[in-house]
Amino acid sequence: MLEGIVWETPLNPPKREDYVFKDGKRLVKPYFFEFICNVKNRWAGKTVVDLFAHEFRQRPRDYYVLHRVTAVEAGRIQVDGTRVDVTYTVKSSQRISHFVHRHEPPVMEWNISVLKKEDDLVTICKPPSIPVHPCGQYRKNTVLGILQAEHAVHRLDRLVSGLLILARSAARADLFRQQIVGGKVRKEYVAKVMGVFPEAEQVVDAAIIFDAREGRSSAVNDDDASSQKGKLACTKFNRISTNGVHSIVKCEPITGRTHQIRVHLQHLGHPIANDSLYLREAHSDFLVKPPNDSLSIGSMEQAAKRSKSSLSGQISDHLSGYKELDVDEDFVIDPMCTNCPNFPPNGYDEHEEGLWLHCVRYSGPDWTYECPYPEWASIRDC
Repeated sequence: MLEGIVWETPLNPPKREDYVFKDGKRLVKPYFFEFICNVKNRWAGKTVVDLFAHEFRQRPRDYYVLHRVTAVEAGRIQVDGTRVDVTYTVKSSQRISHFVHRHEPPVMEWNISVLKKEDDLVTICKPPSIPVHPCGQYRKNTVLGILQAEHAVHRLDRLVSGLLILARSAARADLFRQQIVGGKVRKEYVAKVMGVFPEAEQVVDAAIIFDAREGRSSAVNDDDASSQKGKLACTKFNRISTNGVHSIVKCEPITGRTHQIRVHLQHLGHPIANDSLYLREAHSDFLVKPPNDSLSIGSMEQAAKRSKSSLSGQISDHLSGYKELDVDEDFVIDPMCTNCPNFPPNGYDEHEEGLWLHCVRYSGPDWTYECPYPEWASIRDC
């Protein structure tokens, strides 16, 4: 392996100098990282190459077997801290390390606004495109990575923006979780959807099935045979305004299923207007694509300026110190890396946009926390 390299692990917190800002994006300097996992029972008996090629598909099989010096031969993959051969067969519970040059996808260059700070709680306005927790290819480009927080009360999907509650003590976090699980917390979102949404309140009681392989959910009616496989889900919707083309809708999820609001709006025939995952073919011609007034990464500089006035004075002090850097700044090129010399990982969609779905309010038995509405939610009735 490369001499003199310091391999980061999940125990190493992100640092300010890890971030680079360019063209409305927040990028992470590629860094050397040790992925650690233990062999699951279903993996036992596979060769180390077959295990990685089938279970961890971020890199092609050639990376493990056909390079001039393969990742296994170079010691980039180790079992119980020891180099192994490409034919090595793993055993249950063994510790596997994969030393990689890690490239994270960029996210939108929006500061994370602190809305309210208490002794044991902070509420923030989460920008779109940033995941809350480390997941998949994201570690430092996450809300928790940026804030270096310890306790999150709830989560928002990566493409969703708005209110996020972060507890500063385990006791406060547990209290909020108990209230959420006990159904004592009211959650309110706002969405911009296709078409003229009905004026009367709409209540959707449709079970949801999540397909992990496809990364999407589907709603099923009670009379559908597949409904027994789904999880009960209920969402209330009320129209706020419409201009005849789009409608602004208040969404109140009673349950908390994966993509619940998105799939229930699709179920009603009024999907979120820039939701490429759930927009039906009948609406596909109207899908808003960047660089229109959507929250695309390419238009983030203008969008950030427009929103700055509504969130002025709320920007977190310790996040304002990042300096503007050139993406061409030197970083170590890894000869075995399948992403170098680029900053983003291969396959990253530079035109990805934030959903027109925004969390505006959480309220409990004796508390309420709110977040400003986004600019796209200000359409007038026609």
